[in-house]
Amino acid sequence: MAIEIIGTGRAVPSRRMSNDALATLLAARIDTSDEWIRSHTGIGNRFFADEDTACSDLAAEAAKNALAMAAAYTGDCPDERERAARGVAETIDIIILGTATPDFIGSPSTACIVQDKLGARNAAAMDISAGCTGFIYGLETAACMLNASTGRKRALVIGAELLSRALNWDDRGTCVIFGDGAGAAVIERTETPGHERRGLLRSVLGADGSGAANLLFRRGGSRFPFKPGETIDKPVHVEMKGQEVYYFAVKALCETIEELLAMEGIAINDVKWIIPHQANVRIIQSAAKTLKIPLEKFYLNIEEYANTSAASIPIALDELNRSKRLAKGDLLITAGFGGGFTYGGNIIVW
Repeated sequence: MAIEIIGTGRAVPSRRMSNDALATLLAARIDTSDEWIRSHTGIGNRFFADEDTACSDLAAEAAKNALAMAAAYTGDCPDERERAARGVAETIDIIILGTATPDFIGSPSTACIVQDKLGARNAAAMDISAGCTGFIYGLETAACMLNASTGRKRALVIGAELLSRALNWDDRGTCVIFGDGAGAAVIERTETPGHERRGLLRSVLGADGSGAANLLFRRGGSRFPFKPGETIDKPVHVEMKGQEVYYFAVKALCETIEELLAMEGIAINDVKWIIPHQANVRIIQSAAKTLKIPLEKFYLNIEEYANTSAASIPIALDELNRSKRLAKGDLLITAGFGGGFTYGGNIIVW
């Protein structure tokens, strides 16, 4: 038995914002530039959603692209793509969506809204709150649920974020690094010969709650609720202690990759691609140097998309897939970290 990825998809808003454009837009609030952003983060662009777009909209669009691929639709007709996606959507048993920026706080889950948008009427649906590690957590959770029941065969795992709605535009350390986007994967439980390795082989999931205060959305929950009559100067926004996050992230990436390799008994030379969470190119460079792994083995697209949190790994996976840079049998490692703190990774045979 194996858990295989049979379709991938991604979606980003149409508004592409370069570093220069962002610096001009925020000139009255912060001092930044293309050179500063690139040198500190490796980011060159990001995508921002318009006011009418919600997290579920991007999630559903990415999901439709993944479902259409699972249906083997290869055309470019929107109506035909929609019909192909809906056909597969009815076979989905579980929808798991990782996000830190849901449509609503608490209830309903964004996954339920996506279920309705897709017409996936037979699917259970739930959100996972694991920060930027959401897709990694979601992939392992969905795989366990498929393996636990012979009645479940297919799952849809999504990472989706609208972080432009949760930024403090006066904080240069956070407002220049995030973007909006969504990525998705359709996974299926398949029967395979006992000697053949396919699909999701192993996952590492972890957390360190002692670092919770270093990356969080402070206001709006039961710990720091809004009070009647209170004047709100800023909307709910991400707060980050950059240095603490950096040290944790490098350590988490290194330990996750080392643990996955050791547990599966493979060498780094056997791995075709490492797909890391695209948070900051400096973090990935530092991890690569520490592990003595060539940076070229890490797939990087942060220059174009910035940090899309739970969406970054599935967006990168879909880019690799659609650009024909993945071949059957390729060994992949995903590795990420995020608010909570959470961390983890997956080993996948393509």
